[in-house]
Amino acid sequence: MRPNKDNKRAISAKFLLVSSLLIVTLATFLSRALPRLTSLASHFSPGVRYHTLNDNMSSYAKELQVAQLAVQRAAILTKRVFHEKAKGTVSKDDKSPVTIGDFGAQALIISALKANFPDDEIVAEEEAAQLRQDANLRQTIWDLVKSTQLSDAAAEGLLGGAIKDEETMLTMIDYGNSKGGAKGRIWAIDPIDGTKGFLRGGQYAVCLALMVDGNVKVGVLGCPNLPIDDAAVLTGSMESGQTDEGRGVLFSGVLGQGATSRPLTTGVLAAEKSISMRAITDIAAATFCESVEAGHSSHGDQAEIAKLLGITNPSVRMDSQAKYASIARGAGDIYLRLPVSATYQEKIWDHAAGDLIVREAGGAVTDIHGKPLNFSIGRTLADNKGVIAAPAAAHPRVLKVVQEVLSKK
Repeated sequence: MRPNKDNKRAISAKFLLVSSLLIVTLATFLSRALPRLTSLASHFSPGVRYHTLNDNMSSYAKELQVAQLAVQRAAILTKRVFHEKAKGTVSKDDKSPVTIGDFGAQALIISALKANFPDDEIVAEEEAAQLRQDANLRQTIWDLVKSTQLSDAAAEGLLGGAIKDEETMLTMIDYGNSKGGAKGRIWAIDPIDGTKGFLRGGQYAVCLALMVDGNVKVGVLGCPNLPIDDAAVLTGSMESGQTDEGRGVLFSGVLGQGATSRPLTTGVLAAEKSISMRAITDIAAATFCESVEAGHSSHGDQAEIAKLLGITNPSVRMDSQAKYASIARGAGDIYLRLPVSATYQEKIWDHAAGDLIVREAGGAVTDIHGKPLNFSIGRTLADNKGVIAAPAAAHPRVLKVVQEVLSKK
């Protein structure tokens, strides 16, 4: 017996109802399951963010993540060398000390950058010519590089994993030969900034910055010997004899997004917190950070500047861009690098990351003429003389006094 028209309509209505319920149920399941699957994936590799096509990624999010992990991995290598009695010192043509840590850290950082941004240019301090001629030194560095990795597999994988062989290591080091300039994406690396501090067991930094069309967009500083506590008071004892206990900080900044600090780890990125420069209500209570080496900045001129500003706190001397990092988080207030030579030009890798982090923490950074640091000319700050970094509100007064003192010379 064939169903009549009413029966057919009833069956069709039931079919549509069941189909609609199935579609709604499936949609609900997917909407709930996908976020949970993403969350589950993050538990397998906490600290590494997995981006999807629908992620609302912030500007330069991938660059920042890669830079942070690359610096963190390089810091593992530098700390291994730091704890050896003989720090592996060799001499460069400019007579400044360099270590096996310099070469190894540069190779690891560039390897991570090339794995993620193969078309980007790189300006770095070291070149592999010496290693190609010295088999023993090359082997020493390769032994370090091949055995240094992050403890988290996903984080290590994000950096492209291990360098495959010695020759690739040398190639990576030599990728840092860009001439810099005002066009395109260029990374600036100082694998160990403050080599003298590194050798004496004091402050040093692993430094990485991304410049786009001559403007610094991302900056990361790994400071293995700075106290983790952002409120820790700076002391003269930081010049030497540092240990790992309660120390090791990763500082970061992205243009327009602020600055952060987090403890250095050997694996995934630790939780971050925002940092800012200390608000100075009385400049006489400020603390100066200055270079340990008199050949880097005029200590006499700085003492005169402090006197005119009414500052009586003793200056804290430390090596490297750890000075930028320290004032950015309010552990110090003012960083001066005063010219000691009419012809010396600062290297961009010595300032790019620190300059951005201080500015993103509420500071102002200029040269002694009040001009912003210009990273678009080449491998040096050829358009600038000296550096003045201070809280934005206090910077004009500091600049004025600096100019008064230097005008007498």
